[in-house]
Amino acid sequence: MTAPLTPPHQPSPHDPWQTPPTGSHPAPGTGSPDATDLATELRQAAVVMVLVALTGLGLGLLWLWLAPRVPLISDDTAVFLKDSEGEEAIGADGTFVLLALLFGAVTAGAVVLFRRRGGIWLVVGLALGGLLGSLLAWRIGVWFGPTSDVVAHAREVGKGVVFDAPLELHAVGAVLAWPIAAMIVHLGLTAMFGPRDPEPDWGPAHWPPAPKDGAGPAAP
Repeated sequence: MTAPLTPPHQPSPHDPWQTPPTGSHPAPGTGSPDATDLATELRQAAVVMVLVALTGLGLGLLWLWLAPRVPLISDDTAVFLKDSEGEEAIGADGTFVLLALLFGAVTAGAVVLFRRRGGIWLVVGLALGGLLGSLLAWRIGVWFGPTSDVVAHAREVGKGVVFDAPLELHAVGAVLAWPIAAMIVHLGLTAMFGPRDPEPDWGPAHWPPAPKDGAGPAAP
């Protein structure tokens, strides 16, 4: 009768359940792949934020072109609404919201095409870019629209002449329409068309090898 090849106090080298030694996997550090991936995601998120924010120029110009104007009239003593029951002010806010929703969907689709895998930082960059783009569009509409000095404008056009009121955004929360729509559309497109992780194959070919000479636990 021969002695066992493996001493009882030492684990078998073929034991599939053996705990790997400490230090076998490098901890993430400065030069680890995780740090490199995070830096890449942050750079991509910054690029997306800047590009999406710049598209706010288009939103501002479209809002300036499509938003209904509020007509005013003066009698040399005060300035009044020409139509006190008009809904032009509400129409200007609604036009901004609809355009912002459209821009949010388009920019989210472009970001999915740019990087289909997504990522939390990419979504953050998309949302911040949409918010900055909405603020930029709002200011463009105010800057390039009718003058905000209503009294001087009324004196310039004269008594009884109808002129346009300044373009304003009364519902300030409308600037959130773009980032909210962008995040929702991005989430939906990523869920439908994003890459899928391969499912593990638990077939017999991937089972650990059976231990020899009774060493170690039996394979399932």
